[in-house]
Amino acid sequence: MTRQLASFVTAAFTGLVLAACSHAPAPAPAPVRSPAVAPADAAAPTHPAPANAADIKFMSGMIIHHEQAVLMSDWAPTHGAGVGVSLLCKKINISQKDDIALMERWLTDHGQPLPDTAWVFARPMPASAMHMLMAGMLDEQQVAALDAARGAEFDRLFLIYMIQHHGGALAMVNDLFNTPGGAQDEFVYQFASGINADQTIEIARMRRMLAALPPDDTQH
Repeated sequence: MTRQLASFVTAAFTGLVLAACSHAPAPAPAPVRSPAVAPADAAAPTHPAPANAADIKFMSGMIIHHEQAVLMSDWAPTHGAGVGVSLLCKKINISQKDDIALMERWLTDHGQPLPDTAWVFARPMPASAMHMLMAGMLDEQQVAALDAARGAEFDRLFLIYMIQHHGGALAMVNDLFNTPGGAQDEFVYQFASGINADQTIEIARMRRMLAALPPDDTQH
C-alpha cells in the first residue's frame, strides 16, 4: 500500500467514526438531588388538642380508682396472702402503677391538675371521701375488713372486693364511651379499651380463684 493510499484509508476511517459518534444518543444527565425540606406543617404541634371534659373526668377518676387497687394489692405480703393471690397482687400492683403514670402524664400534657389521692391511703378514710369514691371502690368498712383479714380470709376478701373494684372500672369505661364526645382522643380511647379488656380477663380469673378456695364458714 502506498503512503498516499494509507493516508486516505486512515482519514476515511476516522471520518466514519466521528460520524457514528455524532448520531449516538447523549448519555442521560445524572439526577440532581436537592436537599430535603420538610413542609411547613410537618412540625409536631407545640400543644396537644384541647381535652374533652369527659376524658378529663375519666382519667382523673381512674387515677383515684387505681390508687385504691395499689393499696389493696400492697397488703398481700403483710397479710399472709396465698401464692395465687400474691402473684395476682404483684401483677395488679405493677400494671396499675404503670397506668397511673400514663394518666398523670396525659393530664399534665393537657394542662390539667392531678387529682388528690392522699385520702385513699388515710386510715380512717375521711368522711368527705364518700362522695369521691369511684364506681366499685371499697368504702371505709370494706377497707377496714380487708386490712384486718389474714391468710385465707384475706385471699377470699381480696378476690371478692377486687372483682367488685374491677367491675367499677368497667362501668367507668362504659360511661366514658356513652358520653357524647368522650374517648375521641386516640390515646384515651386506646387506654380505656385496654383497661376494659385487661380487667374483664382478670375478673374471670378471680372468679375461678374464688370458686377454688375452701368453703367459707363465716358470713361477710
